[in-house]
Amino acid sequence: MAERTLRGARLGGQSFEDERGIEFAARQQVGYRCDQAHEFEITMSVEADVPAVWECPRCGAEGLSISGIVKEQKAEKPVRTHWDMLLERRSEKELEDILKERLDLLRGGEIGPAHLHRANARKRKASA
Repeated sequence: MAERTLRGARLGGQSFEDERGIEFAARQQVGYRCDQAHEFEITMSVEADVPAVWECPRCGAEGLSISGIVKEQKAEKPVRTHWDMLLERRSEKELEDILKERLDLLRGGEIGPAHLHRANARKRKASA
């Protein structure tokens, strides 16, 4: 029993497991080159989807695959403005009607900042 004790083992030290009977996963080396001509290889599983782009470990630039893997172009949506989104919900005729209605309420003093209505009320009293 004394032969099997682990004497003198340090924390974070060596592992007492051996690699006998362990089958490692199949690997491949994938090469990349960045704009500054740095070439580097990344070890990946054979089953992994190999990306076309990898960050260069030296300069941080975008490295492109040497093996000819092409970067996928994402289909970009056209930029939608607020006006485009508004027109999806209402027609221009409806918007003109709403604008006219709101302007009438504003001019009549029913909506809007109070300080504007007080000045308009004074003008109306003075002209009457």
